[in-house]
Amino acid sequence: MHLFVQWIITISFERQSPRPERKDIVPEKDKQDSKNRKATRSTRIVGAAVMVSRVFGLIREKVIAYYFSAGIAGDAFYAAFRIPNLFRDLFAEGALSKAFVTTFMDTDHKDGEEAAWRLANIIFTLTALFLTGFTIIGIVITPVIVDWMFAGKGFELSLDPSEWYGFTSKRELTIFLARIMFPFLLLVSLAAIAMGLLNSRGRFGIPALSSAFFNIGSLALGVIGYYIAPGFDLPPVTGMAVGVLFGGFLQFAVQIPSMRAIGFRFRPDFHFRDARVRQVLRLMLPALLGVAAIQINVFVNSIFASQGEGWLTWINRAFRLVHLPIGVFGVAISTVALPNLARLIAENDLDGYRAAFSHAMRLMFFLTIPATIGLILLAEPICGLLFEGGKATSFDTRQIAAALQWYALGLVGYSAMKIITDGFYAFQDTRTPVLVSLLTVSINIVLNYVFIFHFHFDHRSLALATTCTVTLNAVILLILLRRRAVRLNFSAAGRLLLRIIPAAAALALAILGTRHGLRLLFDEPGMLRYLLHVLVPVLAGGSVYFVICKLFKIKELDELLQRGS
Repeated sequence: MHLFVQWIITISFERQSPRPERKDIVPEKDKQDSKNRKATRSTRIVGAAVMVSRVFGLIREKVIAYYFSAGIAGDAFYAAFRIPNLFRDLFAEGALSKAFVTTFMDTDHKDGEEAAWRLANIIFTLTALFLTGFTIIGIVITPVIVDWMFAGKGFELSLDPSEWYGFTSKRELTIFLARIMFPFLLLVSLAAIAMGLLNSRGRFGIPALSSAFFNIGSLALGVIGYYIAPGFDLPPVTGMAVGVLFGGFLQFAVQIPSMRAIGFRFRPDFHFRDARVRQVLRLMLPALLGVAAIQINVFVNSIFASQGEGWLTWINRAFRLVHLPIGVFGVAISTVALPNLARLIAENDLDGYRAAFSHAMRLMFFLTIPATIGLILLAEPICGLLFEGGKATSFDTRQIAAALQWYALGLVGYSAMKIITDGFYAFQDTRTPVLVSLLTVSINIVLNYVFIFHFHFDHRSLALATTCTVTLNAVILLILLRRRAVRLNFSAAGRLLLRIIPAAAALALAILGTRHGLRLLFDEPGMLRYLLHVLVPVLAGGSVYFVICKLFKIKELDELLQRGS
């Protein structure tokens, strides 16, 4: 097997460059392996940090589920938070962050460090001014946005003002909460620029961990506010809205010491006509759709989810769960890949680009395929363990689990799309993702309409439509990127998949077997049942997957386990 892999690498190298002497091949291979190990270590650091953040995020969701049922308060909070969060995904984690990283790397390579710092200062200044104005306008027109996004009958529900602190409808409560949370957009956008700046300098841990501070801050202030808000004649859910603002501030503030450590000093710079700033905007503006297919799909789902009571809460919690592996695997790999791919293109190293992209995709497949199987087979006990209790019932658990299973089918597509989109960004190509995004979003709207209004399906159809369109988005982008990059090699990923499939099948059998045994031994309702039905199958399935991957000598596993440099 080793000789076969060596032969494949040799043939691939010979096709991409003039025929070298054989003595040059091994050092080149070792050099690439060293780069892969370094990228994997960085991915492991980011993945661990994101895992911490996602765990706190799930704790936050558990607390919200405990205090607020899938009804008026829960739906109003999730709907209100979705408004600034949608713009956050478009501006911060989508177009702005990626356009800045790509241009910053290009500037640093071609114009020097001083020019790169100057670009960062201009972007910080421009972002702060623009989003402050945008936030003010957003607060003013919040009623229009709410009516546009949540036009379903579920938001027309009338409330008793004496019980709901003067609010007469779920719509009024949603508007009130959204206005409180709108400045979150500014705070988290500044945090995203800081993250891009640090990632461009090879600092991944603190930026990835910063979102954990958002979850901690919003959770702490949210719980305190739950008890304090009624004393000010405000609904208890107000505390969660104020907590979002506090968490956004912490997410930015925690990165400031790291920015100073790499030598960045912020100085307001109003030279907005700088050529590099125009380059950022040129990449950013069309990419508002191109890198936000997931967020646009979620936005479209919000409109249809408002058709049923509790739907918005159920799909939001299900998506929160699938977001854990997306963050730990897809986002972690993408975070490390983008600066690396952008640097390779800036250096005109197309062979290195192909190798780095292939490695990122293989690592993604290795991690997301077993996670997909685990989420599908363990959906109900996972949802029960995390969300059931207080005002959240076993009925809610079943509804969230049903949506989670359909979302989980799209996990590979979600994660792949993030990496592939970064592949286009490295080429400073934002037009292609835009066109593909528009196509798939249109398909998503059609599927949602048909499922809800023609076939009268429930909230699960929203997850199914999103999974179909995101997966289609990833497949189309991958085909187009192969043409863009010329001879983008899929053979290594194909060989890996052939070895992962039996390991994943064994993992599924281990999970099913242990769950069947647990039902015979212990199937009493309660948190202990959920805990055992999650923990034991995960340990059994994970162990089987690990052993088979070791037997098959899968290199990605060894890279993840390797320590040191």
